[in-house]
Amino acid sequence: MDIEELLPQESEGGKPEQKKQSPLVSLEKDLDLYADSIKEVAVDIMVEGITANPIFIAHQYVVNIGEVILDRKELNTEWTIQVSTFEEFIEKGIIQPDKKALFLKSYKKPEDFMCVFVIVPEGANFIYYPYKK
Repeated sequence: MDIEELLPQESEGGKPEQKKQSPLVSLEKDLDLYADSIKEVAVDIMVEGITANPIFIAHQYVVNIGEVILDRKELNTEWTIQVSTFEEFIEKGIIQPDKKALFLKSYKKPEDFMCVFVIVPEGANFIYYPYKK
């Protein structure tokens, strides 16, 4: 028996199921739109000595870390972006102290990539998204 035979072709309401588009499609669109602003904030907080490792949080809900820099409701986009630091992620326990060195080793050059902590209902993860040249 194929897996397709086990899955319903219609929803319980009798209508065909529509494939849900991944939220990452809209995130990529918003990150492209926001890239210049995000890079400017990253450079500013590094120059000011706040952190050498800025982390941006992309979400569609309310989160309790960092500060809002790009609000989806104000900008009529899908994602809100907040800015935080590696140090705050350690302090809040999102990055475990024993994983600090591993995280910093994998952290990409902030002049070329934005480090984004993406929060979706299924969970959260770090991505590195390149700035356009």
